[in-house]
Amino acid sequence: MAEPRSLVVEQLVMEFVHDGYAVRPLDGLSFTAHAGEIAMLLGPSGSGKTTLLSCLGGMISPTSGSIRFGDAELVGATPAERNAHRRDRVGFVFQSFNLIPSLSARENVAAPLMLAGWDRRQAYERADQMLAEVGLAERRNHQPSQLSGGQQQRVAIARALAHDPPVLLADEPTASLDHIQAEEIIRMLRTLRDAGRIIIVSSHDTRIIPIADRVVQMVDRQATTGELGRRRVADGTSIFEQGEPADVIYTIEDGEVDIIRILADGTEEALARVGAGAYFGELGPLLGFPRSASARAHGDTVLVAHDPAAFRSQLDET
Repeated sequence: MAEPRSLVVEQLVMEFVHDGYAVRPLDGLSFTAHAGEIAMLLGPSGSGKTTLLSCLGGMISPTSGSIRFGDAELVGATPAERNAHRRDRVGFVFQSFNLIPSLSARENVAAPLMLAGWDRRQAYERADQMLAEVGLAERRNHQPSQLSGGQQQRVAIARALAHDPPVLLADEPTASLDHIQAEEIIRMLRTLRDAGRIIIVSSHDTRIIPIADRVVQMVDRQATTGELGRRRVADGTSIFEQGEPADVIYTIEDGEVDIIRILADGTEEALARVGAGAYFGELGPLLGFPRSASARAHGDTVLVAHDPAAFRSQLDET
């Protein structure tokens, strides 16, 4: 393994344009992970965890900000530089294992090495070594269908580490596993961390939190877009903005609210105007997504802010 260095992310922005709309799964994210640490990316689906891993692995190029690994800067790097980063510095572990069904465990681990130019004999020797390290030496000739979910994930980890990268990126590595299998993978991550690698794990599995050296909140669940209860807002007041964390649902007692989407060029598109008796802003809090549009008072307006549980109860009653 090459000597690991700190991985430093500063003010990272990733913006996509979809049907003329600007979508920012990452907006000003900063954190640092050092050698021998596990950094856990914690957040619900849609909070940008997989997008961040893709940026860290050099698979996509961020819009702005900085990703530094030692002296190397990934933001603005050429495709060739990002390819070299993936090849030399990074190992990937996926939620769905991504093993080739027709190949044995040994062949799954050896295949990327041979594609990278390794001699077949050397690739198989390295595969045997890695499978022994993850406790699967006796299962090396088994195909994925003959292995449990936990065993398949261990093969995937062996494959990710076969070229001895200093950084391991794991996308929901325990999501497809039962409790016992997940504990095996968590113990393995802790062992890999102790060996001096930088490990970045995206997950909503809180069982990983105790072994994490730092937790990166992908959506700040402490941030609220409004106080709960009844309040009066003046004409033109912003109730929430597109891209903000979403944890409050609103009903309108009096007045009207404009729902607006911000387009990629910075202009605004009016989506709807809702009035007394209506509710809005429910999808983000109920599904764990950031706000997909902005809301502003049209005239003096009286709102009632609910948390998701209270809102569900109110819907059940009506």
